[in-house]
Amino acid sequence: MIEKETVIKLAEERIEELNNGVYIVELKINNGNQIFLELDKEVGSIAIEDCMSVSRNIEHNLDREEEDFSLEVSSAGIDQPFRVFKQYEKNVGKEVKVLTYEHGQKIEGILKSVDEEQIVIEVKEKKRLEGRKKKVWVTEEIPLKYNDIKETKLIISF
Repeated sequence: MIEKETVIKLAEERIEELNNGVYIVELKINNGNQIFLELDKEVGSIAIEDCMSVSRNIEHNLDREEEDFSLEVSSAGIDQPFRVFKQYEKNVGKEVKVLTYEHGQKIEGILKSVDEEQIVIEVKEKKRLEGRKKKVWVTEEIPLKYNDIKETKLIISF
């Protein structure tokens, strides 16, 4: 079976050569040597050429005579949940939906900040304040530790 470390080394070798902010989001290798590698880019979206370049470096450096394999290199996908810290960093200032482990609570708002321990979501909602007849818009910041987050997705709006 092809080792994950070997594929990561080959991918990172090419990513370093590209030097354009590409990073690995996820690598899966199934029992039948089916390799699935997902990439993203720190700024903007990843180009097909980046995926092709990483794919070629892996493919040319693995020996099909020794072990047969299939290889699929793709972008992380805008509709997929965040899986690595760099995805959180990339999306600061954008609207996200967070699903927590606690009662499956859904929080939608602007991803205000991220650090190694937590994220902060800015939420706007209408609330009735004491002494007021009408509801008013209230903004609050909700800190969430990564351990409390089941899934975070970018909200796509057109």
